[in-house]
Formats: sequence, structure tokens, C-alpha cells
Amino acid sequence: MALAQDTETWHDVLWLLDATPIPCGRSRETAKRSELAGHAGYGYCAPPVASISWGMRLVLIATPDGMAIIWGLGNPKLGEREITKSLLDGSRHLLDPDQVIIGDKGLFGKGLEGFMADDLHATFVRPDRKDEAPRVGNLGGIRQWIESIVDTLKGQFGLARHGARTIQGLLAKIGAKLLAMAAGIWHNWTIGAQHKRSLIAYDH
Repeated sequence: MALAQDTETWHDVLWLLDATPIPCGRSRETAKRSELAGHAGYGYCAPPVASISWGMRLVLIATPDGMAIIWGLGNPKLGEREITKSLLDGSRHLLDPDQVIIGDKGLFGKGLEGFMADDLHATFVRPDRKDEAPRVGNLGGIRQWIESIVDTLKGQFGLARHGARTIQGLLAKIGAKLLAMAAGIWHNWTIGAQHKRSLIAYDH
């Protein structure tokens, strides 16, 4: 949080929201004997790599440059809307009075959208679904920002191969990788780098 507060985007009213599965095992035997049993569960991973995985669901809220502001884990059975609502409810003191949150179209529903508007007084924007009247379009360019943050975290920082076997270990691994990404972004702000989330120079 201290690194985020020391960058210009801390005062940005725009936040990006995404949820992604964190696989924790690849077999039924692992799910039965893992110490993550009771925390993890089976969840659906959306296309382009559609699959069912056993693990946790990470919800991440970040600034446009990729600096994590709020994050949390939940059992996939809870659903990303429920996890998101719980995270925002416990972090409402961080929201700007004019906060704008952009999320995925999977975060549809009057419950979550009403909570954001009526309880948090925030503006929630998501891509249009095929089964509803046009509102804001597909937000393709902005969605790429959000997805690229998660791709960096799971790919370049190796979160997809975390290797954690306990809930404490998984939280520590995610926290460490978010901190490493935040440190790189903060350093890029400090040195005036053009692309704040370009971490190639630190990727050894």
C-alpha cells in the first residue's frame, strides 16, 4: 500500500477489477490430501482455455498501471461476485467519492451493481453481454489492460506455478509476487520510465 500511495495513479479515480483462478492441484488425490482442502474448490476457467480446475479464486483490484490496491482469495464455489462484494465492503475506506471501477462482464447482476452504486457510491462499468441491451460496448482496449495485469502476475512472476501447499503459504506467495510487481512499477515511476508496468529490465 505504501508503494501505491507513492505513485501518481494512487489519486486516479479509475480502478481495474478482475478475477482469476489459482490452480492448487491437478488430481482428485491431491484435492483429498492437500492442506488446502476446506479452502480450495472446483471452479470454471473461462475461454480461451476453458477448463475446470481445483484451487482458489483471486480477485484483484488495481490501478491502470497495474499497482494492486485490494486483493483477496475465495473458494470458487462462492463466485467472483460474492468475493468481490466482500472485498469492497471491507475496503470502502479506500474508495474515492467519484470512484470508477471497470470489471469483466462476468460480474453482472443487480446485487453487485446495486451494492456498488447504492452502498459504495461508485460507478461500475463492465462490457455488454449478448443477452442485454447495448450500454457501453465491449471495452476491448480497457479489458486488455486488466487481463495483461493478471497475465504478468501469473506468467512473468510465476503465480501459475506457485507450489503452495497450505493457505498460509498461498497467501504469502501471492503477497510476495504482488509486492515484487508493485516494487517494479514504483521504481519505474521513480526513474520516469515511459511504460510503468514494463518489468523486462528486472526479469533475470
